[in-house]
Amino acid sequence: MSKEVNIFWFRRDLRLEDNTGFYKALRGKFPVVPLFIFDKEILEPLAKDDARVSFIHATLLELKKQLQDVGSDLSVHYGDPMEVFRTLQTEFAIQHVITNHDYEPYALQRDQQVATFLKENGIGFHTYKDQVIFEKNEITKADGSPYVVYTPYSKIWLEKFRDQAPLPIYDPTPYLSNLLRPAKFEWITLESIGFEPSTLKVIPFTISEGTLVSYEANRNFPERIDGTSHLSPHLRFGTIGIRSLVTKAALIQNPTFLKELIWREFFMQILWHFPKTVHQSFKPQYDRIRWNNDEADFEKWKQGKTGYPFVDAGMRELNATGYMHNRVRMIVASFLCKHLLIDWRWGEAYFAEKLLDFELSSNVGNWQWAAGSGVDAAPYFRIFNPSSQMEKFDKEHNYIKKWVPDWQTDHYPLPMVEHTFARERCLRTYKEALL
Repeated sequence: MSKEVNIFWFRRDLRLEDNTGFYKALRGKFPVVPLFIFDKEILEPLAKDDARVSFIHATLLELKKQLQDVGSDLSVHYGDPMEVFRTLQTEFAIQHVITNHDYEPYALQRDQQVATFLKENGIGFHTYKDQVIFEKNEITKADGSPYVVYTPYSKIWLEKFRDQAPLPIYDPTPYLSNLLRPAKFEWITLESIGFEPSTLKVIPFTISEGTLVSYEANRNFPERIDGTSHLSPHLRFGTIGIRSLVTKAALIQNPTFLKELIWREFFMQILWHFPKTVHQSFKPQYDRIRWNNDEADFEKWKQGKTGYPFVDAGMRELNATGYMHNRVRMIVASFLCKHLLIDWRWGEAYFAEKLLDFELSSNVGNWQWAAGSGVDAAPYFRIFNPSSQMEKFDKEHNYIKKWVPDWQTDHYPLPMVEHTFARERCLRTYKEALL
């Protein structure tokens, strides 16, 4: 007779400590089988050396070792989640599947299908809030509608956070004995799922007190190595928990850093309430803009050969490392949409392909912000001057020199479009669509 078990399904929460769903599963009645599924639907469009897949794979190996240290193991599968659960049914008498919420459109559809399948087979499906402090309808206006402007949303977020502090921290240690053990599952190699190791690496995060205290002073200057925390990929894949991070930011009393974390949740709730924004402008009239969408111009932008060194440095940094400084992201996005009149969706898709910290809600939200088409967006007439931005935020040109060594040589391209001309053309094009 098959052993009765509960399954905990890891997704965007690749850690044992302070993991809501994992903690809840361990406190259940049945031994817990830890599970991760390399979802074929998600992996298929990716490059075979995608650094994010390498990072997930390496992180899972660490999780596997942690679980083996306490006599259990991690069950890793590749394929369609529905088929994986069908296979697991032949190995175990599954009582419940426990996991954490995911809010992206594909994940919601997938989870609904899995929940229906499990229910038909008499298996419970339970999900918990884990990757955010507040979700879905937890922060809304008095009439129940979602906030679409950041400032009032953040004000209510902070008020609610103070009312709920301290946040719970879920320590699994006393309950690890409820893992399935002994357990031994086969390991999946990168090659067996059609991938190869990437030369790009996810940088370890920094949340030292020094980094947080100086965050406001340093965060806008891309040459300052310690100016940012490199937390975003780790938040994306859940190798660090949001509750402990927010608690630390609050203790150090760093409002700027905390507000950046609130922006993340703001965009997540926008995507949850308005899933159409993945492909459509939040402000419908912006879909009337007549973009140039010149593929040769787009290629120059991708390669960092626009003739504007601040833009080129950002794109070359992205292509070489999978990272780009937040200030620079604003500049390169504005340049694509407003100087080159290329649809924000083209840029959003390229960032989705290249960024190690790609987060659908933030990527869509920030690209629509740059184009002027999103919630709480930059007005259409705000057009960054890449040259003046460089002088303001890279005055010594250290960032430029690092990523654009050909700058000020005969090999560096001339500006592909003159700023004043591009600005006037953008204003004219936007006005024709919006008025």
